[in-house]
Amino acid sequence: MDFETFDARGYRTVDVRTGYGEWVADYENTVEDVMDLALLERLVEPRWSAVSRAADLGCGTGRTGQWLREHGVEHIDGVDVTPEMLDLARRRGAHERLEEADATATGLPGGAYDLVICSLIDEHLEDLRPLYAEAHRLAAPGAAFVLVTFHPHFIMTSGMPTHYTNAAGEPVAIATNVHLISDHVAAGLGAGWRLAELHENVIDDAWLKIKPKWERFRNHPFSAAYTWREGS
Repeated sequence: MDFETFDARGYRTVDVRTGYGEWVADYENTVEDVMDLALLERLVEPRWSAVSRAADLGCGTGRTGQWLREHGVEHIDGVDVTPEMLDLARRRGAHERLEEADATATGLPGGAYDLVICSLIDEHLEDLRPLYAEAHRLAAPGAAFVLVTFHPHFIMTSGMPTHYTNAAGEPVAIATNVHLISDHVAAGLGAGWRLAELHENVIDDAWLKIKPKWERFRNHPFSAAYTWREGS
């Protein structure tokens, strides 16, 4: 679904590598834990401490990898397309291996991970199917695939793309796509995954304490977390 249909900002738009390369200096100060990490806390599956090896797709600055380490995952490999983000992830030290690669073609070994995870990256993909297929290729028998995503309802209702403010003070959008929940279900089932769990995160008092200007979005869903399982 074309985001331009909903775009209420009209910001100049750049590609993913350019955008995150420029955003990196302020990224940690603008992405809040309630967006993604709070959803990981709510998942029943997987049991994090039982995970032996994880693949972190679109690992960015290493926020998700650090969260996984803090929750008992000892071995984590990560990939990202943005060298500047990877530099921060290396300094963070949560990953054993970090590679510059696309989340849909990671180059990581197949069948090697009992957890594949990605957070807030799928809106940058025109097609979800390669992401779900690559996650399935990486998965060991019985593995979990956890995906945290912006909720399509919020993107459509707010008309807000993924964006940042550059060094010149200009708001800049990063290429954004709208994927319906049904798009995720079709891509996941088509790749051989089984949906085990789904949580939707709504804008509530905790959210509004951080972003009070979003009062008009109270009770609207903002993000979602899927847990998929390999096998029947």
